[in-house]
Amino acid sequence: LYKLVRQMKDGSLAPLFINQKFRFPLDIWIEAGDQPTKGFAHRPGWHCCKHPIAPHLSKKGRVWVEVEIDGWIEHQRPQSQGGTWYTANYMKVLRKLRDPS
Repeated sequence: LYKLVRQMKDGSLAPLFINQKFRFPLDIWIEAGDQPTKGFAHRPGWHCCKHPIAPHLSKKGRVWVEVEIDGWIEHQRPQSQGGTWYTANYMKVLRKLRDPS
């Protein structure tokens, strides 16, 4: 599975919108927090996609990472939003994908 994240200038990886100060470690299981944020739908859990496709999101300053998840729920979303999404209680970032361009 895949997650789009921000790549910081120092190379670290951070969430796109919620809890932006957090940095993702590699190969360590991390538990999702529940952090309601004004202006965003309340959808607790780590959000990831079945494929590294999210046409509705900008790719500027962002990279796809491959992830493993546990305790997940599947959500069917429009293809314009990448299709199948998952919200998970636990996630492990495995590796950053190479930029195909």
